[in-house]
Amino acid sequence: MKNIFLFGIALGVAQIVFAQSQTTTDDYTRYELLEPSTQSFRILYEVTATKPGTLHYYNALRKGSEHKIDSVKDLRSGQNLKWSIVSGVDAKKAGYLEADETGEYLQVQLAHAIANNSEYRLLIDKTYQDTKSYFTENDHIVFERSLGIKRNSVVLPRGYEIVKCNNPVQVSLEVDGRIKASFINSGPSAVPLRIEGRKLPTTVNLTVEKKEYVYQSGEGRDKTKARLTYEVPERAHQTREIVYFLQQPETHSFRLYHDYTETREGKNNYLNVVRAGSKASNPSALNLDTGQPLKVETLKGNQLAEKGIKLEEAVTAETEVIVIWYDAVKKGESTRLRIEETYTDPNRYLMVGDEFVWDRSFGRPHNTVVLPAGWFLTANAIPATIDNTPDGKISLYYMNYDPDEIDVFIKGRKR
Repeated sequence: MKNIFLFGIALGVAQIVFAQSQTTTDDYTRYELLEPSTQSFRILYEVTATKPGTLHYYNALRKGSEHKIDSVKDLRSGQNLKWSIVSGVDAKKAGYLEADETGEYLQVQLAHAIANNSEYRLLIDKTYQDTKSYFTENDHIVFERSLGIKRNSVVLPRGYEIVKCNNPVQVSLEVDGRIKASFINSGPSAVPLRIEGRKLPTTVNLTVEKKEYVYQSGEGRDKTKARLTYEVPERAHQTREIVYFLQQPETHSFRLYHDYTETREGKNNYLNVVRAGSKASNPSALNLDTGQPLKVETLKGNQLAEKGIKLEEAVTAETEVIVIWYDAVKKGESTRLRIEETYTDPNRYLMVGDEFVWDRSFGRPHNTVVLPAGWFLTANAIPATIDNTPDGKISLYYMNYDPDEIDVFIKGRKR
């Protein structure tokens, strides 16, 4: 999750700082187990560097593993970046204060310094041989490893099934016939993951029909019938997140921002449909890859058709959409967006006696609610991690594992 307290920082390019800590967000690791006799696995590590002024990113190379770096890619441009392997001593001299002087690091040279209010998204592709993490036990293959990253997936070699896993996981069949287990760790500690696989008979059908995935939420569907065309979305790999800043309850308003990555070639706008019963105001948006502001329009009814905007649902005179415009995504590139706005919703955020009530459904995997200044928490229905902001407000973080919505219900009283 991003540091929510950077919200509202002014735009601008930071001065380069050579001695500084490294800050990151949105970490995700995909482990692809190779042929068992090799005891090797490919690691695809996605990470976002966030420290303003940074010119290098450092990735620790785990001790006890034989490592080979295949490439490092800038996810915004799709271009390969220059890298080198350095000692912990040299990493610390170069400004990475947390470096273990006894270790080794992948040092990545960024194409430009990170600007204020922006991020730098990377994809590291490397291969490890690690006999303690990946081995054979009787007729099972075993992947056993302590994972500190919160979002992970493990892909078994083609022709193997999952027979055991000590942590809750989603399971899906990849288009190439490999079976994948993915999970989100919401706890404060690393997960001691152990997955066991077993070879399938050679006669088993592992072909997969390629289909374009369309998200289907549970709301409105016929729950008396099986979802025959439903494709399991990998929740751990999704990076859509939202942060709500509740204003004083009598206003029925909350400021929010939500982040989204667009990867579809040719796409040049993001549509935020305002919920019925809510009113949106003061919208703005940033390209998080550059920190630059984007053009934002609020359109209603027939204005949508005039701008060539099409919605899946029926458009009425009351339909309101906030449209964020950006440069069309080119092949092999992607764009990370941050959209900000203020919502007023007296039906879902209101005072009842001496308590405020917040009742709202969340569909994204990562959700944070910051209580208004001077208020304390008296009720919370969906389990959340609770923390304090630097200015003393209570914040609640909801990690929604379910590919469907959760109904968040919060109450609070004035101190």
